[in-house]
Amino acid sequence: MTILYTIESDHIDEIKMQELGRIIREGGTVIFPTETVYGLGANAFCDFAADKIYMAKGRPSDNPLIVHICNIEQLNQITDIVPKKAQALMDKFWPGPLTLLFKKKDTISDRITSNLPTVAVRMPDSKIALALIEKAGVPIAAPSANLSGKPSPTRAEHVIHDMMGRVDAIIKGDDCRVGLESTVIDVMHDPPVILRPGGITLEQIAEVLDSVIYDPALDRYDGTLIPKSPGQKYTHYSPIGQVILFSGESGKMRECISKEAKSCVEASKKVMVIGTNENVENYKDGIIFSLGSRTNLEEISSNLFSLLIKADQLGAEIILIEGFSETGLGKTIMNRLKKASGGTIIRCGD
Repeated sequence: MTILYTIESDHIDEIKMQELGRIIREGGTVIFPTETVYGLGANAFCDFAADKIYMAKGRPSDNPLIVHICNIEQLNQITDIVPKKAQALMDKFWPGPLTLLFKKKDTISDRITSNLPTVAVRMPDSKIALALIEKAGVPIAAPSANLSGKPSPTRAEHVIHDMMGRVDAIIKGDDCRVGLESTVIDVMHDPPVILRPGGITLEQIAEVLDSVIYDPALDRYDGTLIPKSPGQKYTHYSPIGQVILFSGESGKMRECISKEAKSCVEASKKVMVIGTNENVENYKDGIIFSLGSRTNLEEISSNLFSLLIKADQLGAEIILIEGFSETGLGKTIMNRLKKASGGTIIRCGD
């Protein structure tokens, strides 16, 4: 049985939070909001608690988890070595949507790290998440609180629908502000490597470090990659229907999507079109939604997963989505869209 706790970030109930902390400490599972997406948390020092995470999600066991902390003292329980570049990034971006890879201590379960010698760590920027970790008294391992491969949840109703009965407790809290998972960086590599783009962009990181690069394997879909970070190996973030991603100049994408949507409707397919404010009025066929303004990528990222979940709720068989320029936050958005589509991309105007 799953217990549902309603908690407001501006009025955190200490008694409820103490009970939730006890559940974590004793090896239970708790779903909680962060600024990125909702997480499915368990005690990072406990093998059987880690197994509960994989079981609840149906997640492959070779896909490592991120460990969440609420203070630097907890980082000292996880690793003995903090490189100078890692410290610089922590000083700038923690708490926040940035995950760093460290050499792990034996105290961290090998099930958390998928038997890798490294561990991914972040300090979330969420009052509820930080309070939960503090009350638990242990670092919390937590992937996104969705069924494996499905879009990550950014609202409480998303996790209540999918995860009731699979976990011990769910915190019904705030909607997630960022809406996309954290950036993951291997700071032990020279130069540091972005293993997963996220809410902190390469351009922001480059203001702190002399050099940083993207992992060349970011867009690999052949299943051969041994993941060092969540989100690397598998097709992710996918609704049930087929996702087709379009790229190119905005007007050209509008023409391509309009033609494809009309063809799908004529073939009696239930099609959903996900576009931007600049184009939605020009789409005539299918169920049409806007991610927001093309000039506001923060709005786009915040809405993306919710609309992919909406596609399932509406029973869409085909989902046609506008792409974005792969700079700044656009790189993160396109990474998630490419994963959701399994690399199915129509390039318009080539």
